[in-house]
Amino acid sequence: MAHETQQLAGYAAKVRYQDLPGPVIQRTKDCIADTVAAIAFGAHLPWSRIIVDYAKRRGAGGKSHVFAPGGPRLQAPMAAFANGALAHAFEMDNLTWPNTGVHPGATLCMPAIAVAQERGLGGRELLAAVVAGGETMIRIGRATKHNNETRGYHAPGTTGPFGGAIAVGRLLKFDAATMTNAIGIAGSLSCGLLEFAKSGTGAMVKRLHMGRAAESGVLAASLAAEGFTGPKTVLEGPFGFLKVFCGDYDLDALTRGLGSEHAMLRIMLKRFPMHITSHTSVQAVEDLKRQHNYSNADIASIHVTGNQKMATVNNIPAPADLMMAQYSLPFNLALAHYQNARDPASFNAKTFADPAIRSLASRVTVSAADDAKHGHTIAATVAVTLNNGTTLTRHVDSFKGTPEMPLSRDEMRDKFLLLTRHCDSKAMERLFDRLQNLENEKSLDWMKVPAAAKAKSPKATSKPASKRAKKNDKKNDKKK
Repeated sequence: MAHETQQLAGYAAKVRYQDLPGPVIQRTKDCIADTVAAIAFGAHLPWSRIIVDYAKRRGAGGKSHVFAPGGPRLQAPMAAFANGALAHAFEMDNLTWPNTGVHPGATLCMPAIAVAQERGLGGRELLAAVVAGGETMIRIGRATKHNNETRGYHAPGTTGPFGGAIAVGRLLKFDAATMTNAIGIAGSLSCGLLEFAKSGTGAMVKRLHMGRAAESGVLAASLAAEGFTGPKTVLEGPFGFLKVFCGDYDLDALTRGLGSEHAMLRIMLKRFPMHITSHTSVQAVEDLKRQHNYSNADIASIHVTGNQKMATVNNIPAPADLMMAQYSLPFNLALAHYQNARDPASFNAKTFADPAIRSLASRVTVSAADDAKHGHTIAATVAVTLNNGTTLTRHVDSFKGTPEMPLSRDEMRDKFLLLTRHCDSKAMERLFDRLQNLENEKSLDWMKVPAAAKAKSPKATSKPASKRAKKNDKKNDKKK
């Protein structure tokens, strides 16, 4: 009987567009559009400019677009590297729920698009490749039980090369044996350490992990196409990925439901430009503010009860830089009281240094709930204590963008236009519509972001992206 690695490879080699259910195709298109918008917003940031400049010096002369506004065409490996890093540039890229340490848009879609553009392939081929990579990569993430992060690895940097290699391999029409080699090679390219979170410094590397994973996917598949080999048991073997990176893992998760249950439907789109552990708490703050209309000056303290990661890794009352601020649950709760937490432009040097926000962040405490110390949950309970002794409490299990509460087409469009509002609005509306019609596109050369309308970075705003966004927010509030 074939090993688990070989079973995944055999499945991925046979994925066909015509066999994919409509909801899976739609979630894949949403993932791609969401990622392109995240890149377009994050491209102006200093760490993004460093990445793009590096990629331009080493990848010029290619056919694959970098999705920065007016971004260059590069050779596929460097385009994947740049796009993967920029997708994660400002904590806006998608992931999966339950959290499996997988970021499909950055590490899976970007290498697939880069190679599809390089090879002149069409939308249906791209969609099939992304699904092939996603169904396998997400299962690899599930098998880790997120213990790669428990051991200090940044999970998507370790799982990402597998998804990218499989997606590119599917575009190159690998058979099962060649796909097995691609997966085997990808295992030796897994990397990414979480030390930035412990030291509070050097958080630029967090973005780098996604870029390297995307680039590694192209590298692994390209080498496999030339006959380069990798171990057939790279996932399950005695010195394979799961045992080395995770220790404790769920081997059966690698193939559970493979071909019958679609893991791609578990992709989650972020509502807020911050680490996913903050989302339910910030949603609770929005709900409490709307319900009780209290003044920020009236807040004595805030306590959050949530999962173990909220109480440890993301419990950073005084973040050292803006990147760590987005990783900090206390800072995100404080910012949500003073700014529009759904707008990534609200995170800037001014708000980072705002004495009122910093003061409130220092009065946020976080603890792990007994029922959340084991297993995966993103639920949080926020208790806001006012100066008069009143405590306002809100428990939130989910939010818009999760698999249970997916964004509608209009909400997707509003987020896309919000993140790309510094570009020509008509051009971005056309781009969104074409991305939502990928299955009918014969080539992908048109997939690029035009130059920004104005030569300046996006500014913070407390207003929704459009009148439709405001209308949708009101509708959603009534449903709660």
